[in-house]
Amino acid sequence: MMTSATRSAAGSAPIRVFLIDDHRTVLWGLERLIESAGSRMKVVGSAARCADALKRLEGASPDVIVLDLDLGDESGLDAIAPLIAKSRAKVLVLTGLRETSMHDKAVLAGARGVVQKEASAETILTAIEKVHEGQLWLDRTAAGRIFVEFSRRGAPLPPDAEQVKIASLTERERQIVAMTATHAGATARAIAEKLHIAENTLRNHLTTIYDKLGVANRLELFAYAHRHGLTKLAD
Repeated sequence: MMTSATRSAAGSAPIRVFLIDDHRTVLWGLERLIESAGSRMKVVGSAARCADALKRLEGASPDVIVLDLDLGDESGLDAIAPLIAKSRAKVLVLTGLRETSMHDKAVLAGARGVVQKEASAETILTAIEKVHEGQLWLDRTAAGRIFVEFSRRGAPLPPDAEQVKIASLTERERQIVAMTATHAGATARAIAEKLHIAENTLRNHLTTIYDKLGVANRLELFAYAHRHGLTKLAD
């Protein structure tokens, strides 16, 4: 994965960011924040209304659109699909709304992440970078809800579906995945003893993990864990 440091070393172009918020002071603050990132990213346009944004996107060619959900008499939620279709950019929601249902709807509509406006400056900049790199910017609880909702609808997961699946694992499940992957030849009983749980409890956990990750058995879990870097045990 390319970090900001390696991006600069490689001389890559800065991330092109387009801002949409109906508060001019917020737009001003975001522009200053992105300017502070130096060569990592730059603002290529901004708008207070979605209609204006759609008109300006073609010339701006953004990589990431930072969008507020509450735009006064407009809904940023309704604008996500048209913005993506128009620009092919990735959408990161930056919002003051705390309703998790709205956050989930934004991701289901195509947004690649949600970050609160009161988040730290570095968190916002990191979220922009991670979304640009193709990752989802969601906490584990939100990722789990999104995964369940996609499954309930029978809808295809987004292109980075594996990130959604992995993020839906609990800390205990990640520990079990790592232990299972690093002790491939051990019996279930031996792994359960290392985890200080009953063998039946381990098997129940594994059944849930298989379902979340879309694997069928320990062999497939071993391959999946090594492919996605899930072999490190938590401290």
